[in-house]
Amino acid sequence: MSLQLTVIVPTFNEIENIEEITKRLHATLEGVNWEVVFVDDDSSDGTAQRAKQLAQNDARVRCIKRIGRRGLSSACVEGMLASSAPYLAVMDADLQHDETILPQMLYALQNDGVDLAVGTRYMQGGGVGEWDESRKNSSQLATVISQKLLGVTLRDPMSGFFMIKREAFDRCVYRLSNMGFKILLDIVVSSPTKLSFKEIPFHFRQRLAGESKLDQRVIWDYFLMLIDKTIGQYIPTKLISFACIGAMGVVVHLTVLGIALQFFQQPFTVAQSAAVILAMVFNFNLNNILTYRDQKLTGWKFWTGLLKFMLACSIGALANVGVASVIYKDYGYWVFSGLAGVLVGVVWNYVATSLVVWPKKINK
Repeated sequence: MSLQLTVIVPTFNEIENIEEITKRLHATLEGVNWEVVFVDDDSSDGTAQRAKQLAQNDARVRCIKRIGRRGLSSACVEGMLASSAPYLAVMDADLQHDETILPQMLYALQNDGVDLAVGTRYMQGGGVGEWDESRKNSSQLATVISQKLLGVTLRDPMSGFFMIKREAFDRCVYRLSNMGFKILLDIVVSSPTKLSFKEIPFHFRQRLAGESKLDQRVIWDYFLMLIDKTIGQYIPTKLISFACIGAMGVVVHLTVLGIALQFFQQPFTVAQSAAVILAMVFNFNLNNILTYRDQKLTGWKFWTGLLKFMLACSIGALANVGVASVIYKDYGYWVFSGLAGVLVGVVWNYVATSLVVWPKKINK
């Protein structure tokens, strides 16, 4: 009997849940020729090793260990591409998704003529469990924004629990942004043809073991994916992220400058120098955490990266002043001149730091 279904489970420090997930999949997918692929982002707790130990005694288990790259969406895509099954499911490793509806999902794809089956929390029979009001409101807001801005008709486009036909995935794979956690939304919006779907309710459960990986970066990733799917074909998404962080850096700069002048009575040159340095450190840290999180610098590379960043941005500052001065001299419009200088400075800083501080790794 040929392989029917691959369940892709992205993992990061989920060693305590690996065996339980596999056990539950065996119980719920009886009669189906399936496999589970754990895609691990180099967990420090031995998740990949545990998965490989299971695979030694269970032919249904496979593990892909990724080195030097990280992200739930890209992990899901990599797992899908590594499978030959005609049906592909994605679920979290924390057991908050109800695996018992997987047979219903598979039935929908095989018999109801749909491309996609989605486990949804926002219909009769579903629920978000014990979420607090803040998380409920954030999820509902993200859902509404996705529906209105991107034209998505799913009731739960933020769900991370779904099953898709191989041919439907293959049609959209080259258009995926691979950003953040919301792979379902990425697939639906990226598909060149409208995907037919069926939603199946489930109750979101409490995490069985381990700690949640959700943090404030999820919001930023969601923001960037919205940008990528709206204007990303015209402006690089990372450039927009870089510019937004730069705008925050301006606020930091002015705040430090004002405090140094007003409260510490420092000479302007000293205050300005302190403001420039702190703003650069602020920008570097946020870009390292957010814009280039998939290439995040740590240890000694962090400090050498910071030095390179400050040198590159210093040249950008000179370019900013030079271009603005020339335009002002020729045309006299200070607002236009200033904005032109800022634009040149931002583009220079983005290109220079992308090449020198966070260069793309080339696989040989």
